[in-house]
Amino acid sequence: MSELGARASGQGRIFQTSGDQYIEEHHHHYDAGAGGPLFGRHVVPPAGAGPTAPDSVRMPLVGRPPGILRDREELREALGAAVAGPGGEVHVVHGMGGCGKTALAYWLFNEAVREHGRVGFWVNASELMSLRAGMLAVAGDRGAEAGELAAAAGGRRAAADLVWHYLDHSAEPWLLVLDNADDPTVLEGGAWLRSSARGTVLVTTRHATSPLWRGPGVQRHALGVLPLEDAAQVLCDLAPDAGDLESARKVAERLGRLPLALTLAGSHLAHQLLESWSMDEYDRKLGEESTAIVDRGAPGRGAGQSRQLVGRTWQLSLDALAEQGLPEATTLLRLLSFLAADPVPLSTLVPVARGEVTLDGLEPVLRPEQLEPALKGLIDHSLAELVQVDGVRCVRAHGVLLDSVAGGVPEDRRASVADAAASLLEAALPEEGSDSPETRSRLALLAPHATRLLAVAADERTAILGVRVLRQVYESGDYAAALALAPTAVEAVRGILGAEHRLVLEAEHLHASALFRMGRFAESEELHRRVLELRENLLGPDHVDTLHSCAALSQPLDLLDRDEESERWKRRALEGYRRVLGEDSPEALFIWCGLIEVLPQLRKERELAEEGPALLRACERALPPDHPTTVLARHDYAYGLFEFGHHEEADALARQVLADRIRLQGPDHPLTLSATSLTARIAHGLGRIDEAIGIMKELSERRARVLGHEHPFAVHDRAWVATWHTEARG
Repeated sequence: MSELGARASGQGRIFQTSGDQYIEEHHHHYDAGAGGPLFGRHVVPPAGAGPTAPDSVRMPLVGRPPGILRDREELREALGAAVAGPGGEVHVVHGMGGCGKTALAYWLFNEAVREHGRVGFWVNASELMSLRAGMLAVAGDRGAEAGELAAAAGGRRAAADLVWHYLDHSAEPWLLVLDNADDPTVLEGGAWLRSSARGTVLVTTRHATSPLWRGPGVQRHALGVLPLEDAAQVLCDLAPDAGDLESARKVAERLGRLPLALTLAGSHLAHQLLESWSMDEYDRKLGEESTAIVDRGAPGRGAGQSRQLVGRTWQLSLDALAEQGLPEATTLLRLLSFLAADPVPLSTLVPVARGEVTLDGLEPVLRPEQLEPALKGLIDHSLAELVQVDGVRCVRAHGVLLDSVAGGVPEDRRASVADAAASLLEAALPEEGSDSPETRSRLALLAPHATRLLAVAADERTAILGVRVLRQVYESGDYAAALALAPTAVEAVRGILGAEHRLVLEAEHLHASALFRMGRFAESEELHRRVLELRENLLGPDHVDTLHSCAALSQPLDLLDRDEESERWKRRALEGYRRVLGEDSPEALFIWCGLIEVLPQLRKERELAEEGPALLRACERALPPDHPTTVLARHDYAYGLFEFGHHEEADALARQVLADRIRLQGPDHPLTLSATSLTARIAHGLGRIDEAIGIMKELSERRARVLGHEHPFAVHDRAWVATWHTEARG
């Protein structure tokens, strides 16, 4: 009995297919023993003959023929040369669903037929029934007799051998397209995939790693997303009245430059009836409603449209993986969908494979021993790819794919997926307090995933995780990344916990501190003052968080040349820390460093002479030699000595500080750059002009690269170089 509940009677037969097909059922009655051509127009195949032929193998059976094919020049040149040549080649184009493989095949088919006089054959290779029927129809086209075809269809003759015999003896050169060959086992270990001197074979597939693609004479071509300019032009091709190229770039970037998504978006914009969105409005809607709105541009719905819908095309690959015994691939992709489209370090997944991190509540269950096969399955089916980022091996999936998968996670399973994603990130984060180059690199990879998790799963746990990541990014010295991350984190955490929650105030404090480090001193002061006022009202004047705000507020005031006010806030913080946390607490010693730094600007040489050495002794007594505050104390005291003209003493101390900074934090850490600046200025003060100019020129380039060309410190560097050059020419 079929799934439809139908029964055949007598010699009637029901023919069904499955998967991503246009399904036709034929139920015929005929006299026993009747024969005739297998693929004749009026005569029905005998019992057991197999599926009927497709309506055509001479036309590309594609859902939406592309109007203009953008980009792909290099690949089009290679494939064009193949159909212009004598033949004998097999070309496999592989890539994720929606990247334009079929569109490229459609272009090549027309190129081969119209420009090079080849016979074109198009066969749907997504499943064995459609492949066999299509290939036998190709053999019939090339001259196979009805009896031969009936024998092959009935299993009495090797079908693949028959087809390739007639292809090998074709009077005309040909191009054979095997489209949607996403399951290479359908090609039966290579029986259906062969090469011939009479033609060229093009295979389109999502499966990137099949051994079939590595056979002799097979050339593989990876197909990815479009370059930004071409992606934007696709939108303009389809919806020329919806906006200019600049607006199209925004939409294209948000859609990840995926051809299917671009095609659907352009169609939507071009054919709206009740509304008339511009590209800018469409971009805003994507931000509000996610990429789920893209599928509104599809011409219809139904089983046959799965490959034409962004929200459905991935499911075909996941279903195939489940049929192959890897339902865990769906679980893993759902887990990745709660993270960002940025690369995910493979080291993030290792604790799961080792059983060190347990991901409870997921369905299907992601067992440790199944993690690697699931990951390989996603990669094999082009749902994810391996990439290297600064030497770190990562897995990456497309943003539109992740959006659609995340949107499809059942409501009753979202909390479990979010908890699992949070567990992965928590285990992957480095220890707090580290600011080594390795720490900064790891945090740079992990930070986007914390932001994404905040967006798709807003709860207290993800809020705590988001603020922790922001704090660690800032403390690692990657101030530009912290400033980029802070507004999103603040907004998300405020939405979860409320504007006056202590964690929200910490996030805003970090935002203000990042503004200060990136040279936006007035904005930093304003935000620090607001946070200080809230903390003082909610927590009291002697709460540690309030004292943190006092200390932080003093920093932008210092660089805004409001030195007396800066000193007052530093002293209030210092006295509070000593009272609440103790004389030798790290917090008290840290703000004492800041006080030492402002004394030269107030021309308080006597206080510096007293407090500088006292601070160094306190740090040596209470902290390890390599503690960041110990190094900072030496740095600030060396600066004070330099400002008061004690250049020789300052030089020795500053060089020690620079060596410590490089050893502990790397050559490009902002504090290392600050120490480099101090050594250059001291060298200038000692009359070593050429040395000072050389150091400062290199520093200005590095500082501009790390903090930005317009950062006030980078501007000062360039000004010093110009001034010293003038002195040298003197």
